[in-house]
Amino acid sequence: MEELNFEEIGKNIRTSRLERHYTQEYIANKIGVNVSHISNIENNRVKVSLTALVAICNALGLTVDYILKNEYTLESSDAIDREIMKELASCPPEKKEKILKIIRIL
Repeated sequence: MEELNFEEIGKNIRTSRLERHYTQEYIANKIGVNVSHISNIENNRVKVSLTALVAICNALGLTVDYILKNEYTLESSDAIDREIMKELASCPPEKKEKILKIIRIL
């Protein structure tokens, strides 16, 4: 069994956090840990626990498989597809139609 790439997991967490314009402090407060713990996870100084990973994903509004997408030997696009579907589920029909048009153009 291969070891998880915790450096990549930390980078995925950091990227997702920054995309949402969340601070480390915001995430730390949301999940009940110190800011330094979030920094340590993002910078691969500690291995994120499953409990912390789930809490971070909940705070970011993401699924765990999205953060772990590079760890799967299956198509990593499956995780991205699920995230897209999750986001689309909360969109009104008019917005979904616009998104579909954009996707078709791309």
